[in-house]
Amino acid sequence: MTTINESSAPARRLQAVASHTSSASSSSQRDQSRDVFLLTLSDGGKISYRSAAVKGEKNEIVVNDSLILTYTISETQSYALEVTSVGTRFHGATTHIPKYPLLTISSPLSSTAIPDFWAAIYALFTLYKENEHIPFIFGSFANADEIRDYLITTGLARAYPKSELDNPTSKYIQDTKDILFLSRSSFWQGAGTTGFHRRSWLLNPREPFPYQPSFTRNEKVIASHPLRPSKPQPGEILYRRWCTHVNQSIEITFVDLEGIHDGSRSPDGISRHLAAFHKWHNDERVNKAWGEAGSLEAHRKYLETVLADPHVLPCMFSWDGELSGYIEIVYTKEDHVAQHYPNGVTPGDWDRGIHVLVGESKFLGRERSEIWMRSLIHYIFLSDPRTNFVIGEPDHGNQPIARVAEKAGFHMQTVIDFPYKRSALNHNPREKFFKLCRLW
Repeated sequence: MTTINESSAPARRLQAVASHTSSASSSSQRDQSRDVFLLTLSDGGKISYRSAAVKGEKNEIVVNDSLILTYTISETQSYALEVTSVGTRFHGATTHIPKYPLLTISSPLSSTAIPDFWAAIYALFTLYKENEHIPFIFGSFANADEIRDYLITTGLARAYPKSELDNPTSKYIQDTKDILFLSRSSFWQGAGTTGFHRRSWLLNPREPFPYQPSFTRNEKVIASHPLRPSKPQPGEILYRRWCTHVNQSIEITFVDLEGIHDGSRSPDGISRHLAAFHKWHNDERVNKAWGEAGSLEAHRKYLETVLADPHVLPCMFSWDGELSGYIEIVYTKEDHVAQHYPNGVTPGDWDRGIHVLVGESKFLGRERSEIWMRSLIHYIFLSDPRTNFVIGEPDHGNQPIARVAEKAGFHMQTVIDFPYKRSALNHNPREKFFKLCRLW
């Protein structure tokens, strides 16, 4: 069986978590005051954990003060999820694919509910965020067959791949036959959420809108493209995610121009969203990038225009409910940026582009910028599985945003010239984004 040196990076990461706090010997003896808070779910639920005091003892994951899952970390067994080597002489012998220690997962419950098990997976990928996969086997687990079926059918986990060329009696095949590999990429793509529970980062997930032909003709664009779905309700919260680096939740909310959803419209007819939009665009820093300084009525007209445009989704984003900035998410096929794609690169039917401003200066900074950028891309990819690329076109001279974009998975395709600025045309592929998965 494959082993891992305890001084290796994966083992150190796992053991660091498994050694800094104590664990009670049973759920009935648990002292909740010693649980370590981990994250807040989108539905407001809380996840905490307790790491084993010594190697080999149980680590505990707690959801809403209930012990849901325990696990132990093997000191001798670690596995890589090999795909391309299956059926070759490299099978079971690769050294370049990361190996991760095997977990044995158990539950003290007579039946573990799927929403709680999903929350436990969330905890594992928060604790072991560098893991592309988490290899595990079931220990004492009453409804293991039900959970295994859920994991396999949703793509949250997979068995070790086999080939007809494999020798079924080989030691490596025998060692891996009961192991499942939780997939970080599948988890962050929302596998096992819609249709199973409401703990997803999408608060109101929609079925993908069917393909129907449509056409746009205006002063900037002549394009055929799919008909776009109707827009969300004013003030609808589209996305919420706990961000461990700043210990806050980020929210993306559809613009509420009239203050209908939150009742924020003042006697003079100014909603919370409109007031913030007006304030931000008259800030010298924001106006330098957007060039939209003006009156309240001009800004109301601006928002009315984008709200009426089928290809634009205007949104606000906030930290723990405090408004921070404004976002426009556009379908690129009928956006003027599509005319600037380089030869051989074609905008997809469901690909999206982004325009973003951070209005509140206290939320500026590279760390927060990386978080909101990744969160925005995460939302876009989650909202439609047919979206394969997210496009950005920031000012070519804006080096700070270029660094943030690169950290979020973008790469520069080319430099383009609009009438009003020179931009870097950046592409962020779905596969790359979820392969890197820097969502913490």
